[in-house]
Amino acid sequence: MKLQLQHALEQVLARNPGEREFHQAVTEVFESLGPVLDRNPHYVDAAVLERLCEPERQIIFRVPWVDDSGHVRINRGFRVEFNSALGPYKGGLRFHPSVYLGIVKFLGFEQVFKNSLTDMPIGGGKGGSDFDPRGRSNGEVMRFCQSFMTELYRHIGEHTDVPAGDIGVGGREIGYLFGQYKRITNRYESGVITGKGVTWGGSLVRTEATGYGTVLFAERMLATRGLSFDGMRVVVSGSGNVAIHAIEKAQALGAHVVACSDSRGYVVDEKGIDLDVLRQVRNVERKPVSAYVDSRPGAHYVADARVWQVDAQVALPCATQNELDERDAKRMVDAGLLAVAEGANMPTTPEAVALLQDAGVLYAPGKAANAGGVATSALEMQQNATRDSWSFEHTEERLAGIMARIHDRCAETAEEYGHPGNYVLGANIAGFTKVADAMLALGVV
Repeated sequence: MKLQLQHALEQVLARNPGEREFHQAVTEVFESLGPVLDRNPHYVDAAVLERLCEPERQIIFRVPWVDDSGHVRINRGFRVEFNSALGPYKGGLRFHPSVYLGIVKFLGFEQVFKNSLTDMPIGGGKGGSDFDPRGRSNGEVMRFCQSFMTELYRHIGEHTDVPAGDIGVGGREIGYLFGQYKRITNRYESGVITGKGVTWGGSLVRTEATGYGTVLFAERMLATRGLSFDGMRVVVSGSGNVAIHAIEKAQALGAHVVACSDSRGYVVDEKGIDLDVLRQVRNVERKPVSAYVDSRPGAHYVADARVWQVDAQVALPCATQNELDERDAKRMVDAGLLAVAEGANMPTTPEAVALLQDAGVLYAPGKAANAGGVATSALEMQQNATRDSWSFEHTEERLAGIMARIHDRCAETAEEYGHPGNYVLGANIAGFTKVADAMLALGVV
């Protein structure tokens, strides 16, 4: 089946020129699928690969808004509805200057497999804009979100497409987006968007879910070698929502988390990251992570450098794509790295992944390790559909069960296909087969 895979990949690259992140995501999945196609040639006969790589719908739109100085600004909005074989499209919105169609398609493609692994009835999609909320006033963010939703609302719905947050889209942005949706449609359709405030239809644990889930997956992965987070030296990239809650859960499991970062540099606190200080700096004051050291004697800041210069036994990349490269991976392996679990989407370059696997480092890809966020979004959808509200303990228990099942499914699939311990292959095949079977059942649509 190598020739069929190569032909399908070449077709994807030719039809989507210049979209390097999308090319990387598709290539990474295709490299795992040879064994499953050998066993199931009907996937090839039905052109499942080609259909899976072509989004069902791609929407690009203008987003005009007025800044506080009265100047008209123009941004570009995107929503890529990738695959709905398993349920309504589900995936976040990213507001960041780096956003373009290739980024959104890579994220949407990854989302298809991630959502499949949760065993929840949700398809995959993604969206966003090249708007940067950093440094903007609440009024500017509100006006942008309202303009964005004025176009997006016609394409989404609780049975069609359910967005959520991602980089640059937190509780504030979700509130403005939902408020405009409610205003335009005259419907309090809670299930149309997730990540809402808990007082108006949101779910407890949703804020914590991606970071918590990443650590829960890593803990179960470590257990396969008789290890745990207890006493482990941990480094986390990022200092946003995912990173903060990954730090929180790792510390709760006994880990010694010594470093975190932002796009400008990283801080090291050998006493252990103080979450109260980090939250105050990042969530309340909205300052760069460098401000952390002002309140923590003994901590130090390193500018214009990546956090992977800090030695650790466990690395949790929770910032953005391709942030951990081969050179960083080699340095960390030489310093005693034992495990990597991705809280971000595709944060490790292909060369670094190969090096980590060759070195015997436990490696959990984002489509498996960070699936807790979208899984808890699906739990929020359940609560909205039944007009119910669950306790924190009940929802966290559900999250822990889902992450355990994702881990075990990936591990068992890798074992079944002759590559024990290869979570990349296990996640890709397990995610692919569920979607592919659903696509076949629904016919050529």
